[in-house]
Formats: sequence, structure tokens, C-alpha cells
Amino acid sequence: MAAPNLVSDMAHIRQFLCGLFTFSLHCSGRPPLCPGCACGGWTDSLTSVFTHFIEKVAANQPAMANEARISKWYFGGLASAGAACFTHPLDLLKVHLQTQQEGKLSIGRNVMNIVRNQGVLALYNGLSASLLRQLSYSTTRFAVYEVAKQQLSTPGQPLPFYMKVLIAASGGACGGFIGTPADMVNVRMQNDIKIAPEKRRNYKHAVDGLYRVLREEGVHRLFSGASSATVRAMLMTVGQLSFYDQVKQTLLGTGYFEDNVTTHFTSSLMAGAIATTMTQPMDVIKTRTMNAKPGEFSGMWHIITHTAKLGPLGFFKGYVPAFVRLGPQTILTFVFLEQLRQNFGVLPVAK
Repeated sequence: MAAPNLVSDMAHIRQFLCGLFTFSLHCSGRPPLCPGCACGGWTDSLTSVFTHFIEKVAANQPAMANEARISKWYFGGLASAGAACFTHPLDLLKVHLQTQQEGKLSIGRNVMNIVRNQGVLALYNGLSASLLRQLSYSTTRFAVYEVAKQQLSTPGQPLPFYMKVLIAASGGACGGFIGTPADMVNVRMQNDIKIAPEKRRNYKHAVDGLYRVLREEGVHRLFSGASSATVRAMLMTVGQLSFYDQVKQTLLGTGYFEDNVTTHFTSSLMAGAIATTMTQPMDVIKTRTMNAKPGEFSGMWHIITHTAKLGPLGFFKGYVPAFVRLGPQTILTFVFLEQLRQNFGVLPVAK
């Protein structure tokens, strides 16, 4: 990976991150912290960490980036967990918007209420559950997808798109079901700060949340919302993994792109937009199912009809923060994944 290309790639990524943080600062009513940059300097910090990671692995193993290496089965989980550390506040805002029925609070007011009442660190409520979810849900879906793709593909000949979709759907179904307990605790911990103190669940961390749900509500409650979570995970994995591979393959086939950060960034951004649109209705239903109190809804159809009272757009509540969160989440996940693959992956075994 050449240094000039790296500088150019990171400049484009910095511009995108700057736009995201400018939007976040505008919503929260905070002024810029540094002159001449509306992002408040946060972009420089995040980009410097990002750049340091890529520069270090590229300098240590410069020849590996051009070799046809493949990912190890656990790389996807590690990359997703790393991305979650950056995007968790956006995920928290998405949950808050999806669980309010009246829809009166905007993104900006939600941010201001959380920071004013709970402090800045409250934006990271439920981070332990979010990491546990990624290490269970994402590790499973990426592992199934990567292993199956490697077993079914022929060297030098990519899989047909429909095969990628089928493999991604299968991986998403497995990951969605396995990750349901951690996902439910994640939703509850994120939503705790918006309800009255006497009604909060006050889980200390993800493991405490799992233990208390098991003890107080039974093992079946750990898998509350498993059906909607599984369907959403199938759509998410198809939108992210199969479309990412297909877009990347198409870009590389044009001859104008190389296997570098720019291509990874462009492919993951498009995959993130597709995945958000495909999964948002199921995401709203899943969030409401997991956050519901025992007996609040009689079943899935009750939740759907309750949400439908808001009109068709009720199923897309929180779409903007969902995309603002899923876009960077998808980008960071695949950029981290590609760096792990290029620098620490294994060479394919001849069949």
C-alpha cells in the first residue's frame, strides 16, 4: 500500500467523517471546538487512530496487501466489535427514536436530554452488551459466510451473486438467533436512561443483564424477539456481505479501482445504504419486541398493528440515525476486516 495512496484515501474518509460529526454537533447544539472545522476536532482524533492502524500494518507487512489472502473465520467478529466502539452512541439514539410512540422528540432533543440529565458517558450505556452482541452475532454470520464462500468458490472465479445471497441469508439466520440474548440486553440497557428511575432495570453490564433475565423472567425471555431478530439479521447480512462483495467485485472489474481503502470504503458505503433500507421495518419491530414489558403485547401481529397506527413511516422510525449509525458501522467493519485479511489472513489452499 503506497503512502501517497494512503494519504489520499484517508483524506476522502476524513471528509465523510467530518460531515457526520458536523451533523451530530448541529443536532446537539454544540459549537465547533476548533476554528475552521465544524466537526469540532473529533474527526481528526478518529481519523488519526484509523490512519495509525492502517499505516502500522502496511509498514510492517507491505507485500501482503497485494496477495490473494482470505479471512480467518473470526475476523468479522473482531472487526464488528471494533466498529461498535465508534458507533455505539448512534445506535443508542436509534433505539430511543424507535421506542417512542408519539414521535415528538427529534434527534437533537434526544441528544440534549441524554447529555443534560445523564452526562456524556450515558451515550455509551449498554456498550458491554453491544460488544457481546457483535462477538456473538457478527462472529457467527461472518464465519458462516466466509467459510461457506471459501468452500464453494473456485480459485480465480467468483461465486454467482445468487449464491452469495443464499450464503449470506443462512449466515444471518444463524447469527441472528445466536445473538438474540445479547441483543435484547443491549436494547434494554440503551433504553434504560429514557424511563423513570424507579422503572429502570439497572443492569450493571451485559453478563449481569443476561443473568437477571434468566433468573427473573426465564430462559424463554432471553430469546424474546428471536423471530424478528433472525429475519432482520438475514436481511442485514444479505445487504451488507453479499452486496459488499458484489459491489467490490464490480468496481475492481472496471479497471479504475484497486484493492485498497478507497474501494473498501466505497463498497461498504453502498452496502450500508442498501442494508439500512432493507432492514429498517424489521429493526423497528425487533426493538419494540425486545423492549416490551411482559404482557404488553399479545404477539408479533399486535406489535405490527400497534406500529401501523403511526402510518407507513412508523416502520421507518429512526431511519436517519439508523443510516448515520449503520453507514459508519459498515464502513469501519469492512475496512478493519480488509486490513485484517490483507495483513493477517491466510493464503488459500489449492483444491
